[in-house]
Amino acid sequence: MPKSNVRKKAVYTPPSKTSAVKVSPRWLAPVMVTSWILGIGWIAAYYVVSNTGPVFGPLGNWNLLIGFALIIFGVVLSTKWR
Repeated sequence: MPKSNVRKKAVYTPPSKTSAVKVSPRWLAPVMVTSWILGIGWIAAYYVVSNTGPVFGPLGNWNLLIGFALIIFGVVLSTKWR
């Protein structure tokens, strides 16, 4: 019976463990959570106050954009968290 061919594949060598572990900055998590809370709070306050007062009145529906921008900013920061 003929002998089977031997593989000429290189032996697996695992990557070295000298690479440094990435750590997120200390300010990232508090800013991320604060941004989420402020965004949700801004939208909720806009619906409760309903276009009255000096803050929400002149902005109109732009208040929704401000709230969603804060929430999206928090989500973007969450992608940087390690």
